[in-house]
Amino acid sequence: MTLRRTGPLRVYPLPALALTSSLAILMFLGGCRDRSERAPLDDALATDALASEVKDIEGSISIDGSSTVAPISTAAAEAFEKEFRNVRVTVAISGTGGGFGRFALGETDISDASRPIKPDELAVCRENGVRFVELPIAYDGLSIVVNKENNFVDSLTIDQLKMIFLEEGGAKTWQDVNPDWPDTEIKIYAPGTDSGTFDYFFGDVVAKNEEMEHPRDDMSVSEDDNNLVNGVAGEKGAIGFFGASYYFTNQDKIKAVKIVNPETGEAVAPTSETIEDGSYAPFGRPLFLYINVASLKRPEVKQFLKFYLANAGNLAEQVNYVALTDEIYERGTEHVENRLAGVHFLNETMEKQTGTLSELYRTDNLVGAE
Repeated sequence: MTLRRTGPLRVYPLPALALTSSLAILMFLGGCRDRSERAPLDDALATDALASEVKDIEGSISIDGSSTVAPISTAAAEAFEKEFRNVRVTVAISGTGGGFGRFALGETDISDASRPIKPDELAVCRENGVRFVELPIAYDGLSIVVNKENNFVDSLTIDQLKMIFLEEGGAKTWQDVNPDWPDTEIKIYAPGTDSGTFDYFFGDVVAKNEEMEHPRDDMSVSEDDNNLVNGVAGEKGAIGFFGASYYFTNQDKIKAVKIVNPETGEAVAPTSETIEDGSYAPFGRPLFLYINVASLKRPEVKQFLKFYLANAGNLAEQVNYVALTDEIYERGTEHVENRLAGVHFLNETMEKQTGTLSELYRTDNLVGAE
């Protein structure tokens, strides 16, 4: 498995992976899952993905896109290559937008995305005759973090985030946000504009429905989340945001800020449990794969996707994400088997659809990608 990015190479340290053929039961945004019910990691690999008659497949698979999704795709690629030794999977990182840019030109087989595809990206795919299958693969939270030595910020509201991150917010010091806080300059670390995490934070939450508000232009940005972690860790007045999995693996360096749920008024920390049950709102989100239908005709790509979906629950937990329900993974498998091309999160007029993942990711809600 090759990991490649535009810029500094990032290699994900992975625990020993072992995968099961059964997926644990998870209630999406509201249920509970007994993680002890997952089979021990050394029990067995998904048998359907390891049928002896397909063990001799060979070829290469190219993946590019989100830095947030890269860890789970990398885990899937490494586990798959151990079983299918004549297949090479390359995982590159150029951000969700950058990945879609290559995908729409037919340069990659799979695009990792931390948000659904946008109308303009879909339009480029259509112009180039790229039809695709849309697959939710896991659930992630977006973490807001500060320096470990910050002992005054315990929680933030959405309005306070606007003060900090938007040009119109005007907060240059922490005292501007709260008069009881010190007069320390705020240093912001954020994903680059090609990142789906950037799009989600600003487009869907902080500046939602407020077209006259803009992200600050003095932020330190990077497509590499490790750079963001190190930046926040090195500046006492720093704040940043990225996928919660990076916070979970760097808790010794940075501190997560609780977010006040706009509906309940409760300050909630990002944990697997709060992301899973929906209380960590509005910063929970599904993660996606987009697969070129033409690539699915190749046996190595189809087998990789079957393997990925069959083991997605364990893969998600291995890299600190939250698994989806069995039902969602089964729907994804149906999409792969039948090459069901199209989108579920945009309607016929290319407007964003609202609803839970279970409500939207249905074949009767599929809008063709042609």
